[in-house]
This record gives sequence, structure tokens and C-alpha cells, in this order.
Amino acid sequence: MRTTVGWQAAGSPARLRRVPLKRRDLRPDDVAVRVDHCGVCHTDLHALSGHDGTHPLVPGHEFTGVVTETGAAVTGLGVGAPVAVGNIVDSCGECPMCRVGQENFCHAFPTLTYGGTDRRDGTTTLGGFSREYVVRDRFAYPLPAGLDPAAAAPLLCAGITVWEPLRALGVGPGSRVAVVGLGGLGHLAVKLAVALGADTSVVSRSPAKADDARRLGAEGLIVSSDPAQMAEVRDRFDIVIDTVSAPHDLGPYLRLVAMDGTLSQVGHLGTLTVDALDLLVGRKKLSSAGSGGTPATAALLAFCADKGITADVEVLPSARVHEALDRLRRNDVRHRFVLDLSDLD
Repeated sequence: MRTTVGWQAAGSPARLRRVPLKRRDLRPDDVAVRVDHCGVCHTDLHALSGHDGTHPLVPGHEFTGVVTETGAAVTGLGVGAPVAVGNIVDSCGECPMCRVGQENFCHAFPTLTYGGTDRRDGTTTLGGFSREYVVRDRFAYPLPAGLDPAAAAPLLCAGITVWEPLRALGVGPGSRVAVVGLGGLGHLAVKLAVALGADTSVVSRSPAKADDARRLGAEGLIVSSDPAQMAEVRDRFDIVIDTVSAPHDLGPYLRLVAMDGTLSQVGHLGTLTVDALDLLVGRKKLSSAGSGGTPATAALLAFCADKGITADVEVLPSARVHEALDRLRRNDVRHRFVLDLSDLD
């Protein structure tokens, strides 16, 4: 086994403490990655709040770094190569979803970057809030030149989460897109939709975000708490990307969807109630998406490199991880925290 150091949950409520961590020796198709930057996601908050101590927990599933060692069978990556790793680090590779490059929908469930079960030795996967990660080479993506490693890290979770529905729903020039919420997912959805050529608007409870929306390339902001504004844009958008993470009523946002359009819900993973009439009137569709497979993730990184797109980030040394988590809990970030792991040396 290899030894590194990282931030592991302990106690109740779970708090992170700096501890030595074990990583597996490299298998033939593994690479070892020195983790330089790791984004902080709402998923990390949920994992910590639900941690019962049954299994070890090291959060972090959107990170960039540099390859420091390769397994004997690795040919596509070499020592010194900058890479990015997302929230999936393995899959069965055999089911219909895996065969078409949608490992995120693996029928046997994908192996998650943390809190997952390693498919070969049964150990619990430990995440990127650490100085080293060992991963199968096909799930380590070359980081294109020109992308800032800190600002690119959130592309591997927030970015791919919104990229999948934008591409699957055919967003391009002439598409009318509304993005609900302007947080970690939402701001990247706006940047990507605009870069794809869509006429893009933001829907938010806060009118104070209007300038930020326009800075990101949106045509304007619709205040969701203003009935007049919401009525004015009824049936206007071909696609509405809903990034709100808390439980909420989908009705107001479905009413913004044009005839035969789609509301794609990517923020909340729990149960949602839908009034069938909100779908019936206008033949509207409700969809969802989560993460992405290897081809889509590689395509996202290439597109972002071509268009100069990265996340808006606030970078903190990893020793301030609790500050990042506490502020994220209060939505006090614009728009993604990223930890600099170099202070673990």
C-alpha cells in the first residue's frame, strides 16, 4: 500500500481532520495522481451530514493534478501529464450503458470517487481531499493546455452535470434556454449554453444577481418571486435547466417551457411531485441527468478549452476546508470553492 495524507471525516457531527491515508499499489491500468486542486460540492455537504462512521469518508470528487506514476499497461498518459478526475472512477465496462460510453448509468452502478466500493478489492473509495489519488487510467482525463487547473476542477462535476442535458437536448444556435439558479451548476450551465449559441436567460429568486447573469453571457434575469415577470415569459423556453438543489415545486418552471419543450432537473436528487396538467398543457417533457460518461467528459473538456470556459472559483488552502463547507452551506460563494491541496505536503 502507498501512504498519502488527506482530510477524513471523524466524530459526530462529522468534521474533517488531517490524517495519513492508504492508497493501493498501482495495478497495470492505474495511474497515481498528485492532487493539486479539488472542488467543493454540495454532495460533500450531504455526505458529511449523513456520515455515521460505518465506512471511512474522505470527500472530494472533482479534481485536477499531475500524473506521478503509471501502471505497466498504461499507454495514453505519462509521468508529468496534467489530468482531471471526476466523480466516477470505474464501472462494469460490460453492460449496454458502459458499451455506449455512458458509464454514469452503469447497470451495476458506477464506482464513485469516494464512498464507493472498489470493484476488485472491495475497499471503500476515498476522495480527492487528499494529496494523492490512484485511479484507472481511462477515468483520468488529459487536462487540455490553457485551462487553469484550479478553475477547471469543477468542470468534472458541476460542468459535466449540465453539459449532458445541454448536449442530449440539442442546444445550439437558435435554442431558447433558461437556467434556474446561479450557483455552482447554474453559472456553468449559462456559460456553456451561451457558448453553444443559445439565447440564454437566468431565473433566480434574487434580483441582485442580474448583473452577474449578464456578465456570464445571459440576456437577462427573470425574478422567480415576481408573478408578473414569470407570467411574461410563460411558454417561452425550449429548454429549462433546473439546478436548484433543495426540494421545490416544479410547476412554475414547467410553465416557462414552450410547447414540446423540456424541463431538465439536475439539482435535486430526492422525490419531487409534479402536477400532470403542467406537463399536459403544451406536451411538455420532464427529464433529468447526472454526471457523464467518458466520451462526454472528454468532449466537455475539449469544448471548454476551445471556448475558454472554466468555473468562477474561490481558491482556499485545504486547511480552510471547514470554512469552505460552512460558507457553502450558507450559499456564500461565487460560484465554486476549490481547495489547494499543496498545503498537505
